[in-house]
Parts: sequence; C-alpha cells; structure tokens
Amino acid sequence: MHGKSHHKGGIDEVIEGIAWSRMVAVMLAAALGVVGYLAAGSIARSATRSSATVSLRKTSLGMVLVTANGHTLYLFGKDRNGKSACSGSCAQFWPPLLSRSKPTAGPGVRASLLGTSKRSNGSTQVTYNKHPLYHFSVDKQAGQTKGEGLTAFGAKWYALSAQGTAVVRTTTTTTTTTSTTTSTTCAYPPC
Repeated sequence: MHGKSHHKGGIDEVIEGIAWSRMVAVMLAAALGVVGYLAAGSIARSATRSSATVSLRKTSLGMVLVTANGHTLYLFGKDRNGKSACSGSCAQFWPPLLSRSKPTAGPGVRASLLGTSKRSNGSTQVTYNKHPLYHFSVDKQAGQTKGEGLTAFGAKWYALSAQGTAVVRTTTTTTTTTSTTTSTTCAYPPC
C-alpha cells in the first residue's frame, strides 16, 4: 500500500510540474506579446516621424504653425543659434518635432524657413526660421494653445507665426462698450 501511495504522489508531482511549466510558458508568451506590442507601437511612431509636415492653423491666437495633425508648435526662448536647449524632462513635457528626412511645408508655410538641427541625442529636430520646434504635452487636441506664454525650464514658450516669429498675446483691453484682444509678433522673446 505504501508503495502505491508513493507512486501516486510521484504522478501528482509530475502533473503539477507540467501545470507549472505550462503556466510559466503562458506568462512568458504574454510578456513577449507585450514587448512585441510596445515595439510595434514604437516602430509605428517612428514611421510617422519619417517626414514632418508643418502647416498653418487658425487658433485663439490667430494663425500659428502646427503639425500634420493640427497640434500647435512652439519655440523655446532659451534656444540659441538654431540649437535646442530642451532635453531630458524638458523634452518629455515639450517633445521636439523630429524628422528623418527633409520637412515638408504645408499650406501657408514658407519652405525656405524650414530646416533641421541635430539634437544632443543625435536625432534631427525640425526648425522654422532657425527656431527648433516643439509640441506641448498638455495640448491634447488640434488647435489648443495651452503652452502659449508659459515659463518653464528656464524660459518662455511661444507659438510661431507664418513669418517664424513668436506670437505674443497682449493684455486684454476692456471698455464699457467693447472688449478686444490683440496679438503681436516679435523676432525673439522678450518683445
């Protein structure tokens, strides 16, 4: 009797071992699936950045430069000589507009003002009138301008006009009969 019990325990252990092996295999397959999914997403994002298109769009600030999907593009007041001063955590909040080939000018944009600049990590950032271009991570929908006039990472951020100058919102003037808002442009902040 004792022998049968021991033998039966061996079979149970083998079955448990097989079940454990299958569970490990399933977990490994799931992990590899997640890695594959993330890699495919990264490749897809890279493919969309192969050639950047810069266009104009009407916003609450007037006509400003935008990406192909309509998101506002900004300049950073700390950038100098066409080189980005925004990296690390700055670039997480203000992702640079990257391109793997010559950027394309959309309607209303001067192709002669488009260019590129090498970033410290070796990627190629799109420039306009020698200003490196950035998105703002808080702008979730096309045409939003939540980054306009913000001071972050040591300088101000401004949307750009078709001339490649900062769009600066001026103060609102209110009278008893009307209310107006005006925008001015300048070559580089502060105006």
